[in-house]
Amino acid sequence: MFNFTLLATTTLLALSVSGCAMVSVGSVSSEDYLSARRGDVLTTGQLSASARTALQVVGTNEGRCNTNISECRKLLIASIGISDEQRLSTISELWLQEALQNEEAQKLEPANDALKAATLSAYLESAKHAYAYLFFTGRTPDLRALEDRQAQVRDYYNFSTQQAVVGLFNRYRDQLEQSVSQEKTYLLDFAPWQVSGNTAGISLSHKGQLPNELLAASSLTFKGLRNQYRRDGLGAELVAVFADSVVKREDENKPWSETPFPSVTVMLHFPGNSVESVLEGKRVELQGFDPHRNSSVDVRGIRVPLAANFTSGYGLWLARSGFAQESLLSLIGRSETLDKPRIYLMQPFDPNRRVILMLHGLASSPEAWVNVANEVLGDEELRQNFQIWQVYYPTNLPLPFNNREIREAVNATLKNFDPQGKRRASTEMVLIGHSMGGVLARLMVSNSGDQLWESVLDRYNISEQREERLRQKIEPFVIFDAMPQPTRAIFIAAPHRGTPYAENRFARFVSGLIRLPATVLSRVTEIGQLLVNPNEASNEPLVDSFNSIKNLSDQDPFVRESSKLPISSKVTYHSIMGNDTPGVILEASSDGVVPYASAKLEGAASELVVNSWHSVQETPEAIVEVRRILHEHLNRLQESQR
Repeated sequence: MFNFTLLATTTLLALSVSGCAMVSVGSVSSEDYLSARRGDVLTTGQLSASARTALQVVGTNEGRCNTNISECRKLLIASIGISDEQRLSTISELWLQEALQNEEAQKLEPANDALKAATLSAYLESAKHAYAYLFFTGRTPDLRALEDRQAQVRDYYNFSTQQAVVGLFNRYRDQLEQSVSQEKTYLLDFAPWQVSGNTAGISLSHKGQLPNELLAASSLTFKGLRNQYRRDGLGAELVAVFADSVVKREDENKPWSETPFPSVTVMLHFPGNSVESVLEGKRVELQGFDPHRNSSVDVRGIRVPLAANFTSGYGLWLARSGFAQESLLSLIGRSETLDKPRIYLMQPFDPNRRVILMLHGLASSPEAWVNVANEVLGDEELRQNFQIWQVYYPTNLPLPFNNREIREAVNATLKNFDPQGKRRASTEMVLIGHSMGGVLARLMVSNSGDQLWESVLDRYNISEQREERLRQKIEPFVIFDAMPQPTRAIFIAAPHRGTPYAENRFARFVSGLIRLPATVLSRVTEIGQLLVNPNEASNEPLVDSFNSIKNLSDQDPFVRESSKLPISSKVTYHSIMGNDTPGVILEASSDGVVPYASAKLEGAASELVVNSWHSVQETPEAIVEVRRILHEHLNRLQESQR
């Protein structure tokens, strides 16, 4: 007979045992480890584990919150079962989630102003709650320094600040422009918010004007730049755009330009003395910083690092420059904007940082230094002690003309920013020149004496009557002293003694296309007429021989004589060369354009040969060497000050 009692007992026992097994164990893969701990609304689009935990504690969950975020926030505010840190960080994340959802909705309703306003307000609320978490809870930021949650909340603050500031700028630009021009301060009535700020510093003004655009640095990506350099910290990383392009007709009396794309870091402060007063308030104070000068900021007596992006402004400058086309037009004398050298400051002038002056080569532009300059900007110690100036010059001009005019442009720039010449920026300058820029850099640190002038007299049969007139015309170009500011120079693939490449068929063809600016042509014509003996009919036409390509020939008298000039004893110099001729002994090698024998300089403090074509400055090995030399220069200066 079947035992129903035994069956029932067994069944009940099985059910009771399985019912007690409420917890099971599993494992997390290494791939999911970080995403499980650090994923949040910014990185995955889903709420973070910390936020989900807080929601469960107050009796709700992520699914319910997604249908009614407002009610979710009210639950968090009313609950006494969670800490201020849990409450504020979760509410900040929920406001950010709402702002992001609104942005998606705006794509379908781009003209919906109410939706745009709600999005901005949500970003401000997210930033405010993150700010309260960071600075008004029981623990200070240093006590949470290693916690994932604080890093997440910092990102909520930075991203929300970025979006709010850009959005407010776009919304109120016309009002801001009027306020800045009249009072240098502004107050935006963005109901129910009041946003105040002051543009006396760098916050939103540049030379008394507002930028055309404010761009989030995080939204920009660049091809051609190997790395992007930034600094972790607090604040929105922005780029202020003051020009649509770089290459344009400039003021001839002002041969310099401060960067039209400065990097800016912006903080939003929410006034109050307690968590309650901060959260109840609707006032926002905007403060802007130059991240090159400010590395930290004081908030309620707590010193915190300031976020910064050092690459985006530089990358945008190059991307919008138009240099590639303009440099070629300049070479053949067809440029409508570049007929004299210009100095571009890569950051607002800093009197306490020494200058690195970069000179590009023939038919080139500051784009030649794209990764060299960026890697210097990415080196914290170098960035804190140097500022980069890029020389952009017409490469069709003869070497003597560019030598003189670049000197004048550099001196005028220094005099404008440091009239007395006593600040650190006016001393211990470093010159870095590639190719023809290296030849020009060498001329800038050389003393000519009467050597070049006498070589002219020896070469041409100059009568006494013509000699005095010729000297008046030619003296500024052949008699000069080493510039006093540079004390170190780096010559990269520089044809100091010229190159046979300038004599080949293609080079002669391009040379024939070169046209000099009218002002230079008239000066060259005068000099040519004085050099020619009118009684000797066999004289060669000299005017056509005065251009940059012919100057770089190893047969050119000027480059051959100038290579013999002594470099100032105050200058320590270095050589970096390329070698694109494997299997050839070093002394007979070449980078494909410049022979090693032409680039080599006796007395150089160091010499590096890299397996590379002529554009050796872009190789990792050359960039590492440039940084090494700059650190050496900095160390020597620091030792001399002890």
